[in-house]
Amino acid sequence: MIDWREIDTVLLDMDGTLLDLHFDSHFWLEHLPRRYVELHQLDQASQDALKARIMGEQGTLNWYSLAYWSRELNVDIVALKREVQHLIGLRSDALDFLTWLKQAHPRVVLATNADRASLALKLPLTGLENYLDAIISSEDVGAAKEEQAFWFALQEREPFDPARTLFIDDNARVLESAREFGIKHLLGIKQPDSQRPEKELQEFIALDRFARLLPAELPG
Repeated sequence: MIDWREIDTVLLDMDGTLLDLHFDSHFWLEHLPRRYVELHQLDQASQDALKARIMGEQGTLNWYSLAYWSRELNVDIVALKREVQHLIGLRSDALDFLTWLKQAHPRVVLATNADRASLALKLPLTGLENYLDAIISSEDVGAAKEEQAFWFALQEREPFDPARTLFIDDNARVLESAREFGIKHLLGIKQPDSQRPEKELQEFIALDRFARLLPAELPG
């Protein structure tokens, strides 16, 4: 699927790609709305309205910002996330893939829309930092991955040749943005959330397992 002799840089998404998206799905669509209603003593209609409000910010920096939601909802989002942090975990064979990448030649960069507060929670629990050469958050550059500005800022901070770069992400809109920027090797994820059905990515090859990317032997 990938000729590793053509790859100098591997850009990896975090949530839904390396990490099981179940934590985020559960938190934003179930745990937070329920706790928000409890903390502010509101009714069920308020819970439904919050879900719609959250989804309305999808794809923007606000959508990914814990500080934004803490301020807007008058709750401590990080504290509420810690209530269900036991759900944070790697996708099935992500660790094997990261281990192989560390032994092979590419530069490995986490390119994530997660803000620094999310990273501060998830990185210590998953050990991802041990396998990465750099971490770039959309918060760092002031633009979400859905925007071209993110990719220009990323390339300025972490120079890479788009023609010799592999990018893996579970979000079709993000993959489209990366393709527009010129990144040649693009892959999606079939089942970002282990508790939800597989999803179709019409224009991109989607992985069920990272093992499909590994060569029979390391390139010479």
